[in-house]
Amino acid sequence: MESINYLSTYQNEYLKYLLAGDHRECSKLIQKFTAKENDFKILYEEVIRDSLYEVGKLWEMNKISVASEHLASSIVEANLNELYPSIITSEKNERTAIVTCIESEMHQIGIKMAADVLEMQGWNVHFLGANTPTHDLFTFVRAIKPNLLGVSLSIYSNMPTLEKILKISHAEFPNLRVLVGGQAFQHGGEEVIKKYPNVVFKANLKELNEYITNNLNNA
Repeated sequence: MESINYLSTYQNEYLKYLLAGDHRECSKLIQKFTAKENDFKILYEEVIRDSLYEVGKLWEMNKISVASEHLASSIVEANLNELYPSIITSEKNERTAIVTCIESEMHQIGIKMAADVLEMQGWNVHFLGANTPTHDLFTFVRAIKPNLLGVSLSIYSNMPTLEKILKISHAEFPNLRVLVGGQAFQHGGEEVIKKYPNVVFKANLKELNEYITNNLNNA
């Protein structure tokens, strides 16, 4: 119970500072958390992600403006960049991942967190970010020849674009593992994933970390 309470306190404080647009206080709170708790995945999931979900809900209910939602997202991305030097490891495992949002998808924070989890596990990660055209994505895949392709989907109506990516990957790179995730899957999409071998859905960073540890690092 104590663990839940302290995480809730941090999440409430972080959300308050996000809504106030206070980058400095958000950074100070993150530093305070990491001094107490060295598991960044807990910070990412229980504090940052959950706070950002609340921001999204407030925007959907018209309780905050688009500008406020964008500012909160900008602060979160800045905080993740501030944390990056602390999460990388010198123990590399010679495995490479490409992680990206599909074209027309502008919400890249979730896939950035996934990229960081891979970095924590010693992977070499190419983070392409938001709105990556499918043609350019596969030009990059052909050049890099990754062990894993991670794809984020936030908007359910973009599911056909994801399926296009899965079709190309299956045709050209049948042995390439493809990891998908994102809020769009709260509305369905499992039937699309099941059509293609080597495609796996993970709902959160805990599941992702366990999958990397148990299924990818020693594959």
